[in-house]
Amino acid sequence: MIKVLTRSLVWGGIVALVLLVAASLIGWFVAGGPGLLGAVVAVVIAVVFLGITSASILIGARIAKARGGDTTILFAIVGGTWLLKFVLFIVLMIVLMGASWISPAVFGPTLIIAVVAQLVVDVVAMLRTRVPIVDQPEP
Repeated sequence: MIKVLTRSLVWGGIVALVLLVAASLIGWFVAGGPGLLGAVVAVVIAVVFLGITSASILIGARIAKARGGDTTILFAIVGGTWLLKFVLFIVLMIVLMGASWISPAVFGPTLIIAVVAQLVVDVVAMLRTRVPIVDQPEP
């Protein structure tokens, strides 16, 4: 699992950097400064939120392993983190809805593209990682 998440985080970082540059340039040409800021904020939100998910899985897995493989704690940590992210996302969208310093025409599509791109990276990382059927001690 650690290999999948590590690969996902590395690839996700590369994709986010490319998207950040492309969306910032497009945002700048479409709406000037607010377009640039809208693109940057959208990519940062997507990366932080998806990074929190990976971090919660890694932390939950480590704690579950320390407790003798009890996966209940893993699911509690991941579920609690998901709920926290959900509430935080709604609050962020309410706060940013009235922000005049970002362009909604750039922010919205950039956020959607960034989230979809990060999810594609997660799926590809998972599909390309070999996971043994039996447990093997990690080095």
